[in-house]
Amino acid sequence: MSQTMIAVIGGSGIYEIDGLEEASWTTVDSPWGAPSDQILTGSLNGVKMAFLPRHGRGHVHSPTDVPYRANIDALKRLGVTDVISISACGSFREEMAPGDFVVVDQFIDRTFAREKSFFGTGCVAHVSVAHPTCPRLGAACFAAAQDAGITIHNGGTYLAMEGPQFSTLAESKMYREQWGADVIGMTNMPEAKLAREAELCYASIAMVTDYDSWHPQHGEVDVNEIIKVLMGNAEKGRDLVRRLPALLGADRTPCPHGCDRALEHAVMTAPDRRDPAVLAKLDAVAGRVLNAG
Repeated sequence: MSQTMIAVIGGSGIYEIDGLEEASWTTVDSPWGAPSDQILTGSLNGVKMAFLPRHGRGHVHSPTDVPYRANIDALKRLGVTDVISISACGSFREEMAPGDFVVVDQFIDRTFAREKSFFGTGCVAHVSVAHPTCPRLGAACFAAAQDAGITIHNGGTYLAMEGPQFSTLAESKMYREQWGADVIGMTNMPEAKLAREAELCYASIAMVTDYDSWHPQHGEVDVNEIIKVLMGNAEKGRDLVRRLPALLGADRTPCPHGCDRALEHAVMTAPDRRDPAVLAKLDAVAGRVLNAG
C-alpha cells in the first residue's frame, strides 16, 4: 500500500488550493525543461497535495506553449499518484450550461503543434488511451462536486483544439453536430496522454464558461462574459478540491483500472537497443518498468 498524493493542475481562474497546510512553493527540475511554474506542496486533511498552475502564475503560457511533458514529469518526481485537471471550457450542449461542471471521460485531440509523448527514437512505447481518464478518480470528483452543491454532468467528450483563437462558427457546428463533442478546450491534450504514459491516474473536470459559437442565442464567444463566469467557477472548483482528500484517503491501493500499470507491456524497444540518454530522461516517468528490465 502506498501513500496518496493528489495533484491539481489548475487552469484559467484556479491559482491556489485553499486550506493547504505547511504550504510551500517548490522548484522541481525536469529533463524535459522547466515546468509551467513552481509547484505548491502541502497537505489537506492528512493527504499530501500538490498544485501546479498550468499557465503559470500571472497566466504567462499560451495553451500551445504549456510545457506539458515537464509538468507531468515534475509531478511524478514529487511522488504524485493522482492528477486532477481543472480547466475552463466551452459547451456544445444546451444542458451543459455556463457555470456547470463536466467530468470528462473521452477526448478528441485536434492539437498539432505540441510534443505528445515521452517516448520516441531510442525507446519506443505505445500505451492505450481507449479510456483516457481514471473512472475511480472521476467518480471521486463527481461525488465531491455533488457534495459541494455544484451542478455537474457525469461523462462527456472534450474536443481539444490548438488555439489560441476560439472556434469559427463552421468548426463549432461540426464539432457539435457531426463529431458529437460535448465541450471544447485547449489544454487537456496532450496532458491526459502524458499522464497515462507516466502511469498516473488522471481525471478531467471541465468548468463551462460559454456556449462556444454554435448557439444561436449566444453568438460568438465573449471574453468579458467568460471571465465573469470563470470567477464563479473558480470558487466552486476550489470547493470541489477541498473535498477530495476525504474521499480518496491517505492510503492508496493499486488503481482498479490499471492506470498505475499502463506501461506494463508498452515498451517495444529491445533492452540492448535502448538509448541510455533517452532512458536517463525517462527515469521518473518509466523507471518502474525500465529498471525492472
